[in-house]
Amino acid sequence: MTYIRIRFSLLIIILFTLLSCNDSGKLKNPFKKKNVTLAYAMIPLEDSLPRISESYKKTKKREIENFFINNFADDFENMSFLVAKNGQIIYEKYDGFADKENNVLNSPETPLHIASVSKVLTAAAILKLIEAKKITLDQKLTTLFEGFPYLDITIRTLLNHRSGLKKYNYFCDDKANWSRDKILTNKDILNILITKKIPQDHKTDTHFTYNNTNYVLLALIIEKVTKMKYSKAMKKIIFEPLDMKNTFVFDEKTPLAKGTPSYKYDYSKYPFDFLDAVYGDKNIYSTPRDLLKFDLARNASSFLKKELLDQVYQGYSYEKKGIKNYGLGIRMREWPTGQVLYYHNGWWHGNTACYLNLKKENAVVIALSNKFTRKTFQMKRLSVLFGDYPFTLNDTVAKEE
Repeated sequence: MTYIRIRFSLLIIILFTLLSCNDSGKLKNPFKKKNVTLAYAMIPLEDSLPRISESYKKTKKREIENFFINNFADDFENMSFLVAKNGQIIYEKYDGFADKENNVLNSPETPLHIASVSKVLTAAAILKLIEAKKITLDQKLTTLFEGFPYLDITIRTLLNHRSGLKKYNYFCDDKANWSRDKILTNKDILNILITKKIPQDHKTDTHFTYNNTNYVLLALIIEKVTKMKYSKAMKKIIFEPLDMKNTFVFDEKTPLAKGTPSYKYDYSKYPFDFLDAVYGDKNIYSTPRDLLKFDLARNASSFLKKELLDQVYQGYSYEKKGIKNYGLGIRMREWPTGQVLYYHNGWWHGNTACYLNLKKENAVVIALSNKFTRKTFQMKRLSVLFGDYPFTLNDTVAKEE
């Protein structure tokens, strides 16, 4: 028995030694924790989603068409619009001009500027980096940007708009020695914050203030962590894995001709200005069909672990009574009766957008327009066709961006 024990012990030692060596013969630490790699967004398999019946689809399509006839008639132009449930398109509509000067019509493949709905995608990329343990939700920005003067700001307080920072369009002016003839970039904004030490509007994590500066910094964090330009990182983490072929980021290196024009009420074109190259808070161009793919992935159980996902869909700002709130990259309406509506609107120049994420019902409403109209924001009323929400199709929903 002693002999058997000795031979067994020798065998264990030999196996341990072999497993602990690499090809060069150097010993490895078998207990060393491996780095977690980034799992890119993946669209769920179509077979995993329940099929909706043709009768259900016809009923909903008729209700949506009646909604348009009763509320918008013929004056809601330049629209790309889609409604889907369980990943299956119930209704879509593409009207107006992608480029009126050249008589190019909007189509399912026309990328339109989604304005602040870009924040939802920026937040998604940040959350994937958190999931991969490249950064942490409560990591301070002082650990990421040398000389960053705001000691209490974390990634979480950027995502939920509680950083207390001033809006960049308010401080990138003559006081900061910034000429409006010079194109502003994300790095310029960070540099001004660091060198000029712009005073905060309020102490960090004490108030909600919807603020584009927060998402400018989140885009820079994506660049810092991935060592890629934001446009490339978004392509690698979100766009390519989800087959979002008509989605891209517009930045200071993008040819002007690539961006679909946006128009005022009278079809006069909005000119390019010094803020138009800033990204993260805006400047993603996409289509309803591409955003449907994103929505499917975002709602899939494989996208984020439940512990992190629960923090995304919770409110963080209760200083004032009311139903409006904000999670991590998503707007919310929380009613005393318990219903919660998740969505995000966008508005930049003539571009308006609405992304209605009916998470509980696994339905989505996406409306984009490149000719200015506030009617895009009224698409939230369609939520009552799919779930129990305390308003009707005829109620006017608040118009905030």
